[in-house]
Amino acid sequence: MTETDPRRFAPAAARNRDPILAALRRCLPDAGMVLEVASGSGEHAVHFAAAMPALAFQPSDADPEARASIDAWAAEARLPNIRPAIALDAAVLPWPATAADAVLCINMIHIAPWAACEGLVRGAAALDAMLVLYGPFRRGGAHTAPSNEAFDADLRARDPSWGVRDLEAVAALAAAQGYAAPEVVDMPANNLILVLRRLDAAAAGAR
Repeated sequence: MTETDPRRFAPAAARNRDPILAALRRCLPDAGMVLEVASGSGEHAVHFAAAMPALAFQPSDADPEARASIDAWAAEARLPNIRPAIALDAAVLPWPATAADAVLCINMIHIAPWAACEGLVRGAAALDAMLVLYGPFRRGGAHTAPSNEAFDADLRARDPSWGVRDLEAVAALAAAQGYAAPEVVDMPANNLILVLRRLDAAAAGAR
């Protein structure tokens, strides 16, 4: 980001956007609205919107500078299926978004208080939407790699309310809001995608 160019550049987005896209192609609906919570630089939203033109993407972020970056990336891409970024704090309900078929959140819940994860799940449930999460998780109370353990320690040193979350705690939170057990997708760099479907949708898919 510069004084004349509001776009932010996230190195991690360039590395992980194609593996995430491949996973999203398998789990997102063929058409409809995807609300991305904590869109950050906006690079993911633009990349996914370009690759999946039948889906509309609604990016969002609580940070006004992030929203400026998102809109600058979208303006450069000139895609008809990406909407202007909206101000949305995951922890503050009700959300300004009133409809979505899927809620997508990438690399947010470990760099935010647990209340943000709680709000994310409740907000998605209020929209009756599928919830897709990407990032590092602990499984069975243990880190999945030494690098994740070191990352978790660094996060907690920076802010005690941050940290790599337990997959089981997130699943329990979602279950209390009417979600089925997550589909867990292994991703590069010791990350996971959790696909959380509403219980009625999961049951219909099983039939």
